[in-house]
Amino acid sequence: MQILFPASVAIFAFTLFLVLKRPWNLGIGYSALIGAGVAVVLGITSLSDIIIVWNIVWNATFTFVAIIIASLVFDEAGFFEYLALKIAHYSRGDARKLFILIILLGSGISAVFANDGTALVLTPIVIAIVYRSGFNKKQIIPFIMATGFIADTASIPLTISNLVNIISASYFSIPFLVYAIKMILPDIVSIAATVLFLWLYYRHQIPDRFDTKLLEKPETAIRDPLLFKLAFPVIATLVVLYSIGGIFDIPIALIAVPGVAALFIVARVHGFIDTNSIIREAPWQIVIFSLGMYIVVFGMGAQGFTQYVADLLIAIARLGNPVSTVFSGLIFGFMAAIMNNLPSVMIGNLAIARISDPGILVYANVIGNDIGPKFTPIGSLATLLWLYSLKRKRGIVISARSYMKVGFIIATPVLIITLLALVLL
Repeated sequence: MQILFPASVAIFAFTLFLVLKRPWNLGIGYSALIGAGVAVVLGITSLSDIIIVWNIVWNATFTFVAIIIASLVFDEAGFFEYLALKIAHYSRGDARKLFILIILLGSGISAVFANDGTALVLTPIVIAIVYRSGFNKKQIIPFIMATGFIADTASIPLTISNLVNIISASYFSIPFLVYAIKMILPDIVSIAATVLFLWLYYRHQIPDRFDTKLLEKPETAIRDPLLFKLAFPVIATLVVLYSIGGIFDIPIALIAVPGVAALFIVARVHGFIDTNSIIREAPWQIVIFSLGMYIVVFGMGAQGFTQYVADLLIAIARLGNPVSTVFSGLIFGFMAAIMNNLPSVMIGNLAIARISDPGILVYANVIGNDIGPKFTPIGSLATLLWLYSLKRKRGIVISARSYMKVGFIIATPVLIITLLALVLL
């Protein structure tokens, strides 16, 4: 164990390097798989552990992929662009009103289509709208940063809102409704705090007015009228089915995958949108990544790392609430910022499972790993996707230093306030 523990940490660091740097344009799934292979070969993780890991991650992984495919289908149909143009016209040329409405739209998309869905579909739409509205580069930055921040800070309310949530709810067998009842109020607090601190930070960069005449009518964004009309009924039906499924212990993936498959078939048969591009853009690498990274983390945990984290959490618990929950949530948040929130939440879950009476630590782990990633650019896949989208589509580069400055100023109070809401509400 003394030899295997540092070896397991080294393998994790090596795997994380491959995932973040992507040498030779290596997919994140293959990067994680390489690390998992090394862990198995060195005996840090056994072949039997792979089965255990798969049983942990399959539900979360396939649910997440299904949700992202649904978001891509509705994006191709023009649903999100329609909503964005609608709120742009509704703001009646008031740029500050538009700023707040975009944050609220992003929070709604994150709740139903996950944080990665917001990063994937809303970011390019917001950029296009503010460019068309005649904003200069300095005036555009607040809207871009707001979209990136709300993608994560508003991804708390439902198990489907973030891969972190799905993994945790699946690991601890938390039903959909039970999770939602506990987390909706903290999510509302998180959204309100995000709006407040983004506004305070960027208020002087946001112009007073913009010309809505430069924007198209919302109706012009609709590319598939049938899918557009199906959007709200499909979303509502899936949420109801998730709730009912939770009562009967039905894994969310067994509802999400068939439901989204049916939606995709309708889109394919109707023929108004390019379904082939949706297949290409779907996050298939996440399936391999979840399995591979969890194998690496599981091995590191088996060699003693999760026990260290569990001991730390037990020591902090002696401080009593709300201090212990806030401190624990901050630890989870900083872990996510340093090592990415997916391995971080996995370690947190494994550590919490070793505690006899974890209380609300499960939810604090989720909140820490949902909001904490905003401290650094590597904190979440949604942030990496968002930064990549900015650079690829508009040539906008946000440096790590400037991102982290905003991240610590805004995410720190948002995280603390949300954790307090978890304890007190």
